[in-house]
Amino acid sequence: MNPLPEYIGEIPNLSGSEEDVARVVAKGREKSLFAKPGGIDFGSIRSATAIALHQHQPLIPAGGGDLRTAALISNLQYMMENQHIGDNYNAPAFVWCYKRIGEFVPQLMGEGKSPRCMLEYSGTLLHGLRKMGEHHVIDALKTVTCNPDYSPAIEWLGMPWGHAVAPSTPVQDFRLHVRAFQQHFAAIFGWEALERVRGFSPSEMALPNHPDVAYEFVKTLVDCGFQWVLVQEHTVQQISDGRHPARPHIPHRLICTNSKGETASIIAIVKTQGSDTKLVAQMQPWYEAQGLDRVELAGKSIPPLVTQIADGENGGVMMNEFPSKFMEVVSLSSHSASPMMNVSEYLEHLFASGVEPGDLPEVQPLFHDRIWSRIRPGDGPEKLAEAIEEIKREDGRFHMEGGSWTSDLSWVKGYDNVLGPMEEASASFNEHVLRPGLPTDNPAYRNALFHLMSSQTSCYRYWGQGLWTDYGREICRRTVEIIERDCK
Repeated sequence: MNPLPEYIGEIPNLSGSEEDVARVVAKGREKSLFAKPGGIDFGSIRSATAIALHQHQPLIPAGGGDLRTAALISNLQYMMENQHIGDNYNAPAFVWCYKRIGEFVPQLMGEGKSPRCMLEYSGTLLHGLRKMGEHHVIDALKTVTCNPDYSPAIEWLGMPWGHAVAPSTPVQDFRLHVRAFQQHFAAIFGWEALERVRGFSPSEMALPNHPDVAYEFVKTLVDCGFQWVLVQEHTVQQISDGRHPARPHIPHRLICTNSKGETASIIAIVKTQGSDTKLVAQMQPWYEAQGLDRVELAGKSIPPLVTQIADGENGGVMMNEFPSKFMEVVSLSSHSASPMMNVSEYLEHLFASGVEPGDLPEVQPLFHDRIWSRIRPGDGPEKLAEAIEEIKREDGRFHMEGGSWTSDLSWVKGYDNVLGPMEEASASFNEHVLRPGLPTDNPAYRNALFHLMSSQTSCYRYWGQGLWTDYGREICRRTVEIIERDCK
């Protein structure tokens, strides 16, 4: 199969090769890719640790003085060019943070150590780095991703291309984000690297809890070939008793049933504790794993896995303390009874030991127990809507906005002035691009998709009202303009 070009014109290669992507992903799922080269003796270790670095920068209309005509550039580029404003002086440090794992891994493996790290980079960040000319960052990441001497240490996670929040992104658009990320990733790192992308990291750790949206979320991941998804501990509940996971250090099965009675499921890896970057920067998950011993699952003795993800660049602790602490813990953990492992590596060992996916404890999104105590799956969307409104009237804390890394932030409340334009752009794309069946390799399709996904980045609903909401609305306006001009 021929390699994909990384760019088609000025737009990253986001669409047009969906069938090839699906074939490569399906082929990869049939292979054992992680266990053998990893060299871990799963039967003898006591526990394990998995860490992931989340890296993201949005695209913003800031390449010029007029918001309506300014070029769409990376926020990182804006920071780099305006280091005199606020904390933009961190821009060079951020660039180093995006690159450094590509240098740490070869050094450590050259010393005979066994580093492990999972990477989650948004499509907007990867595109922004290219457009800024920071090619050395991509080159370093390619080294550890594509060179078989180093690739056993690195596992890439899928994500929505534009860092869209799943609970409040139209389901058909979210699927476009997931597929676009896979194709863009393959265009950068190659088909063999795409075969190894089995896990998925939701932006902002946001898990939909509306039954119909949650079902579509999981179905999208399964249809796109993902094996597992990362979930926040407090966003799921055990189906057996409605409580949060009692054994968060073993894999679970996320079960989502919609109002039509359809069910979708996927392996869920529970991210424990909070989202403080100190947890990863100071490698605290490994120290937590040090206090754990093997547990029993389905009659088999298995090592628990402590899993954590954090921003890979934000905060002084991550920028300054992570390098030395990562090096130290990799040295201590290598060839020990509590090694570092990546999740897909762990799962390959787990299922090779005789554990089956059906043996994993089952969880569902938060509040599903309360809904299904009122109606039955299959009662339909109208009955579901009635039940939701009824429970809302009884309990002001009940919501269908999903759960994320923080339970005190809404991705909906107070953002009507952004959500309205987002909905308009999505509806326009659906009506004039998706429904008519505009070919996905059409330049107009790709340009409209690029802008639609860029407009759905979570940042426009994170930093509060002001410049960031203005950015979001402007990208939505451009999306609609492009669709009306080029796609009708």
